[in-house]
Amino acid sequence: MKEKIKKFLSKKNKKKIVCLTSYSKSISKILDKYCDLILVGDSLANVLYGNKTTHNLKLQTMINHAKSVSLGAKKSLVVVDMPKDSYKNSKQAIKNAKKIIKETRCDAIKIENNSHNLNIVKAFTKSKISVMGHIGYTPQFKKKFKVEGKNKNEQNYLLRNAKKIEKAGAFSIVLECIEKKTAQKITKFLNIPTIGIGSSNLCDGQILVTDDMLGLSGFYPKFVKKYANLEKTIDKAVKKFDKEVKLNRFPLGKNSF
Repeated sequence: MKEKIKKFLSKKNKKKIVCLTSYSKSISKILDKYCDLILVGDSLANVLYGNKTTHNLKLQTMINHAKSVSLGAKKSLVVVDMPKDSYKNSKQAIKNAKKIIKETRCDAIKIENNSHNLNIVKAFTKSKISVMGHIGYTPQFKKKFKVEGKNKNEQNYLLRNAKKIEKAGAFSIVLECIEKKTAQKITKFLNIPTIGIGSSNLCDGQILVTDDMLGLSGFYPKFVKKYANLEKTIDKAVKKFDKEVKLNRFPLGKNSF
């Protein structure tokens, strides 16, 4: 077993797992000081490219950003999202996953799970490709947002699905926007770590989109806490730069050759 993943698994029931997203070397270099896992998320489609969904994101775009992230991450586990339609069948999935790993030197890949792609997790495991699962609200497959696991039928389905994903070989699983009690049951039911986003503090760890928690994205649903307001900070800095250039206060002699 790869050492980084072995260390990650050892935190189950012992220490909360810290995860954030990154799309560049500069950000991953900072996150690497604190995070157990850095996800090169397909959320970059929304955050960086202004798309309404993640559905049209290209594989090569993910690879380009993951290359940059890997340069800044030394100790954290680097996981790369596979874009929608890049893992429609086992053959395609393995080919694309191997391409991602080879070109980016990441530690693992992540896919969003539905009722039809359990065989993809099995295929990755057989090919010795480390894979992270994702259940609950899965943006690649669901058009409308809703909290999952609020009734008994949904809860049982999620529990069964989570266990199947674990048995298929996933080393961890993201629980997105799953009702608190259901998230707790899944976490207790599984031997692999659960990483929550909008699924309470009863998961083994937490992940947020970094631009959301830094106040840069303009996307602030209930499950996001803003730890900074960088939009305001950047606005203030650019305003000062604008003023100094127009008043001929920048550049001064010390800024010139």
